[in-house]
Amino acid sequence: MANLFYVIGASGSGKDSLIQYARSHLAESASVVFTHRYITRSADAGGENHVELNENEFFSRVKMRCFTMTWYSHNTYYGIGIEINQWLALGLNVVVNGSREYLEEAAKKYPELIPVLVGVDQDILRERLKDRGRENEKQIDLRLKQARRLEAKVSHPKLIKIENNDDLNVAGEQLIDIIYKQKQKQSQCA
Repeated sequence: MANLFYVIGASGSGKDSLIQYARSHLAESASVVFTHRYITRSADAGGENHVELNENEFFSRVKMRCFTMTWYSHNTYYGIGIEINQWLALGLNVVVNGSREYLEEAAKKYPELIPVLVGVDQDILRERLKDRGRENEKQIDLRLKQARRLEAKVSHPKLIKIENNDDLNVAGEQLIDIIYKQKQKQSQCA
């Protein structure tokens, strides 16, 4: 059975960087694929490589059932395409950049889901948000409060946590190890 690795964490925790790190190091692994998100945010806003949609395009795709998951956060709509269902059916392990608030719903849809929570020290998170330059101080304070509140609420029996306070390669290698360990479990069960 294939797994859906659902990577979550606060904005600025380094999810995009960790996913990109794993993607670049697992590029030749035929059994792991990395999905992109469809987002109503400019493609040049920094961060992840995503498909930019305006709100009309986004809701048109919702209406046509092109998404398997959607959520709204920080004045932005996010979608995960239905293509992940085909990838999972083919036995591929899928890595998704998810949402902490949508975790419960995602877990209902995908029993094979393995949530990977990316944690980060609050001081480091504050600096990363400042460096990113998307929010003012007040907005950063709100994001930090939300990060603490949501992280405290994250619960799932398969939850795995990675701390991303050091060099990217430390947490990146942990994510790769998580993916490989699950692949090994799959091979043993087959």
